[in-house]
Amino acid sequence: MCLSELDQEKTVAPALTVYFYRPSSDSISFAAASQVHRDSLSQVLVHFYPLAGRLHFIAATSSAKIEDFRDFALPNELRSLVPVVSYDASDLHELPLLMVQLTELSCGGISLGIGVSNIMVDGTCASHFMDEWARMARGDPIGNQPFLDRSVLLTADPTLPPRFKHERFVPNPLLIGQSDDHEEHNKETKIVMLHLSKEQVQKLKDIANKTRPAYIPRPFSQFEAVAGHMWRCATMARGHHPMQPTKLFIPVSIRGRMPLPKWYFGNAIMKQAACSHSGELVKQPLPYACGKMREAVEIVTEDYVKSALDDTKRQPDLTPFRTSHTIGSTTGCFDGNPNMEIISWLGIPFEGLDFGWGKCVYVGPATINVDG
Repeated sequence: MCLSELDQEKTVAPALTVYFYRPSSDSISFAAASQVHRDSLSQVLVHFYPLAGRLHFIAATSSAKIEDFRDFALPNELRSLVPVVSYDASDLHELPLLMVQLTELSCGGISLGIGVSNIMVDGTCASHFMDEWARMARGDPIGNQPFLDRSVLLTADPTLPPRFKHERFVPNPLLIGQSDDHEEHNKETKIVMLHLSKEQVQKLKDIANKTRPAYIPRPFSQFEAVAGHMWRCATMARGHHPMQPTKLFIPVSIRGRMPLPKWYFGNAIMKQAACSHSGELVKQPLPYACGKMREAVEIVTEDYVKSALDDTKRQPDLTPFRTSHTIGSTTGCFDGNPNMEIISWLGIPFEGLDFGWGKCVYVGPATINVDG
């Protein structure tokens, strides 16, 4: 399977997602639902065949009810609803690229746990695959064929030197006074679900744009306003020294920024870094943080992407730059204190997925293992 540089820099561990469905009014049995999932999965994988190798499909039952998961912020409970594979001990060539677990809950509801290799897809591709799978489960034909040729993102030979500075391969700043990130990396992580109302999001957006600098003509988005607010709040809560360097990593899609087939199936996300000092970030109003994010995003042009791909190919080993998802791991990139990464699913149509017995009532990540 040809992998582009954007695929190569991703971790081999899977992205774990869980969907919840309330009991169906059609009184479909779990056995029937499981068979529909198996049959439609076999059909959709004809079109998405790169995911078909080493497939794992599990049907399970649980004494839990949907209500037991409350605000869906309890990773240990959600973790039981997705397939489990040890990515530390297994041979790379034996690791599944796609894992599916369908679980019958005691309330009559169903959970669908999905694990897809981060090397194979980004969020847009995962959403495309899930949408087409659901279409086939409902008896409809495929809507949009995936474009599977990843060679369109391969760099040319000989590889050119980078034409821009790429923060992606600059070591993350450490806390002042520390020589490594091991202490921060090994701290226990707590997960909290924070709810923002439509009015609160609009208020943050208004604050961000009320004193927006004149050199930034386009208004800040919801994501920029909320992410900038979170970056400032985390910096305050962490009690940084004013001269503490800090980075905020944000994913930037290259779709629309360079010629790429619309239904390209592969990673098309670049990890960009907004940079500041903690003292300046806290002292300045919200538009300052949003502006730093805007700078990191707007530099991503077709020429910048090509330079970044060349820079990736020139790295002798990408292991230090792959985000680490395992507590206690000594390899990979740690994006926690004094840094952070914020990902938005607002533009990805995960919600409402319907396999024929109603739309899902919740979709979200099944695990978050480390700070950042």
